[in-house]
Amino acid sequence: MTADCYCCFGCASAAVRYRICGWQDNLCRLSSRCLLIHWIARSRGHGAMEKQRFSLLLLEPNEIYFEDFSVDIVRLGGTADVRCTEPDLQTAGRLKMCSRSLVFEAKGASAGQPLIKIMYKDCTTIDRQCQDGSEPASGDGQRLAIRCRQYIEMLDRGQIQPYRFVQQECTFLFHFHYAKLDECLQQICQLYRASTLPSYEQNSMIATIVYSRHSRVKFNPLWLNNLYERTVADFQVEEINPLVVNPGRLLVTNAFIYFQYYNNISTKPVLKVAIRHITGLSKHRYLLRQIGLRIRWQDEQQQQQPSAVAAAGGTDQCLYLVFRNQPDRDDCWRCIGEQPDYAAAEQSPESMTLKWQNGLVSNYDYLLYLNGLADRSFQDLTQYPVFPWIVTDYTSPELNLAEPGVYRDLAKPVGALNPERLARLRSRYEEMGEPKFLYGSHYSTPGFVLYYLVRKHPELMLCLQNGKFDHPDRMFNSVADAYHNCLHNMSDFKELIPEFYDPEQGGDFLQNGLKIDFGTRFDGTPVGHVALPPWAQNSPARFVRLLRQALESDYVSARLHHWIDLIFGYRQQGQPALDADNVFYHLCYEGSVDLGQINDLAARHAIEVQISEFGQIPRQLFRTAHVSKLLAVPGAVGPAGGRMVLRALGEYCTHKDAITAVAIDRAVGHIFTTSKDGTMTCYSLGERRKIRSVQLSDLPISSVQLAPDRSIILGGWDNTIFIYNFDFGKISSTIRAHDDAVSCISYVPSYGLLVSGSWDCSLKIWNNYHNDSVVGYHVLEEKVVSLDTFAGERTIRVAVGLQSGELLLYELDGRTVHRPTSYTRDNQQLLQTHRGAVCEVRFSAKGTLIASVGEDRLLYVTDADSSMTICRKELAETVRCLCWTADGKYLLLGDRTGTLHVWNMLLGVVESELTLHTACVYRIECIDEQRIVSCGKDDNNYCVKLWDVAT
Repeated sequence: MTADCYCCFGCASAAVRYRICGWQDNLCRLSSRCLLIHWIARSRGHGAMEKQRFSLLLLEPNEIYFEDFSVDIVRLGGTADVRCTEPDLQTAGRLKMCSRSLVFEAKGASAGQPLIKIMYKDCTTIDRQCQDGSEPASGDGQRLAIRCRQYIEMLDRGQIQPYRFVQQECTFLFHFHYAKLDECLQQICQLYRASTLPSYEQNSMIATIVYSRHSRVKFNPLWLNNLYERTVADFQVEEINPLVVNPGRLLVTNAFIYFQYYNNISTKPVLKVAIRHITGLSKHRYLLRQIGLRIRWQDEQQQQQPSAVAAAGGTDQCLYLVFRNQPDRDDCWRCIGEQPDYAAAEQSPESMTLKWQNGLVSNYDYLLYLNGLADRSFQDLTQYPVFPWIVTDYTSPELNLAEPGVYRDLAKPVGALNPERLARLRSRYEEMGEPKFLYGSHYSTPGFVLYYLVRKHPELMLCLQNGKFDHPDRMFNSVADAYHNCLHNMSDFKELIPEFYDPEQGGDFLQNGLKIDFGTRFDGTPVGHVALPPWAQNSPARFVRLLRQALESDYVSARLHHWIDLIFGYRQQGQPALDADNVFYHLCYEGSVDLGQINDLAARHAIEVQISEFGQIPRQLFRTAHVSKLLAVPGAVGPAGGRMVLRALGEYCTHKDAITAVAIDRAVGHIFTTSKDGTMTCYSLGERRKIRSVQLSDLPISSVQLAPDRSIILGGWDNTIFIYNFDFGKISSTIRAHDDAVSCISYVPSYGLLVSGSWDCSLKIWNNYHNDSVVGYHVLEEKVVSLDTFAGERTIRVAVGLQSGELLLYELDGRTVHRPTSYTRDNQQLLQTHRGAVCEVRFSAKGTLIASVGEDRLLYVTDADSSMTICRKELAETVRCLCWTADGKYLLLGDRTGTLHVWNMLLGVVESELTLHTACVYRIECIDEQRIVSCGKDDNNYCVKLWDVAT
């Protein structure tokens, strides 16, 4: 039995499936070409001999389908005595018992007849009846008699069309071929009684019935792959697809997961997935509750023939489940992840952001990725992926993408694009009581999604709107009109969906390819294809292709991060949202209500309806401003971007204890090192020999910096900063700098400033390192263990790493920095918190990125402008030192085992690992683009090694 047990409705090839945006190293693009076709097929049952027209989409949204029975149906007229009425012809078929209705599907020669749906709420009586009206003999043919005020006809002659509501008294007689009438009647009467209750009580009673029925369903051990499988966990779950909820059991063993269907909507009773084939396992939010789990996998055929699968448009398959509560969901996630066969490699969000920033991932793919990360899915219409309006010109004969005027302001939400409308909304906001909101409707709801997709998936609209299409004049008839309405209507703030930017679909959702009769507009025009702007030349494919080009343009790439801030980032909530005019109704936000704590059934039902029908804000992904995309990205290193290779140039052993710091005078080719043995040495690259070794202190020297006048600035554990004059070979000045050891120093030559940090938990800025003129002072709560500086045109940035693991950033005004200042917490910004002491922090060459490593084995790369985490990587060993290459493409990381990790900043991966020393790498520095120097321990020797870099 294979994991892929579905075929697509309307497609000859079972390989056509929608694509889920993965966290894998190779970005899985969402193939919207079959985003809904896949699960529409799964919502239908597929008979082996005869096509089944019944679909879960023919039920009310979230209605449960239990089971079906082989029956004959006879429809009678309106008199009360069924024996006195001439019956219609008897028809054979299947009777589907559902939680809110009964659905009859004719079979055989009558298969073209419409499906008949009888809502329990429309029934007047449900009872048993014999053919002659008397009490039946045991085993005699029994009939179920249902009398109703109204019934519904669907899919007449197999055509998708609005349902026909037949409002007349009618009686249906069902003769059961095999099932026992008494058992069926008891179940149907239970559901009938539930329909007489208020909605919230009805839902509660149905949930009880569902739980009771399903708790009696057992898992057949014969479905297991082999006799040696061990059951790990068993969960009651629901499979989620747009407007469809299908309960089942999820069984986890040590080698497989099994999803058992509680009904026969699928051709096979169980879906089996090998844990070794799982490619992704991610937690998700459902109806603002953390109870969702999405499982992605590739079957064996896909893994063996990836090229053929890709050519066919197939990618990872997906199962989206919701659990009864968050602990169950978390237990399932843990159980699967702990199995020996589980080997899915999830890519970190920081790594994906890094790839996007460096142009390795397109804007389209990155937005799809963020949507998936924020719990938005093609399987959940309440959280469908959202994309921005980009183009504003829908009237010109040509679209000039080089003209900035054709683009929307991405720093504003749709509701704020029209100043006049925004003024009226603000005025209403000021007069409103708490909780206030600017926008009463959302930018993405199930109705808005189907507004765009009704031509491609009309059955979804019929399901959502009780068997009816929207009024013809309110449908998506014109792109220009839709955009105009979003700018001017006081209740229309919707954004777009991914299909507008996916050329692979060719814009098929814009055409009435199914030739559905949607009605006639007010002016007598029938609803057909969507009217496109003149520059599209009446071609949906050209329209979507140009929109995609606009989305990927440099203009949008330079500004897209502003829209990300609004939808997924820091301007989504709180005061930044208010400042950006980005405030929606409070129930749209995660955390606004805990449904699990609401015991009032009526109140809970009302909130659930609000959440499911009126939109949900995506999960907030970023707490700080998102980084912008780099428009000019350097190419790969070397002729083919090969891996870094090091060739040893030489080494010398110069200290008797651990090396604490290294500084390079590139102008003359001198390498200075300091050590815990209190010595400083100088090595000449030109002469290839050590030219100076001097004992400067009885205590360790922690740091060394070079000044333009050939002075060497050193910090020591004796609480002092001393200046060594290289020309005269002596200490020219000693400053009693701190009350404890000076742990780190950094010199800013363009401003003539020295910054020092100490174990006395203080940070000092010195105006002239030849005396004790302190112009800046800040007391911290932990020891300062590392710092680095970057001098810009107007500001000086100081990155500080603390013993507690905090990474702080100070920005000093270059115009006033020479004035004495006592800095406070208001001057600092917390960028990261390592779980152990910070080992080293370093600015990139441009000062825009800060890399930090700590005792927790974590590497962080943080954007200094936005405070956003660009990269987070946990390594196998603690990294003691790091440095940037001159071009900023690589980070060199030296760990305590002597290994150098080469981190590729463009790809966001460890590109290679090289052994530099047999023990710890203490310090590493780039001499130039082709050479690096490493300081470490080899056996019992403390060595400095020179390396030639090649790719």
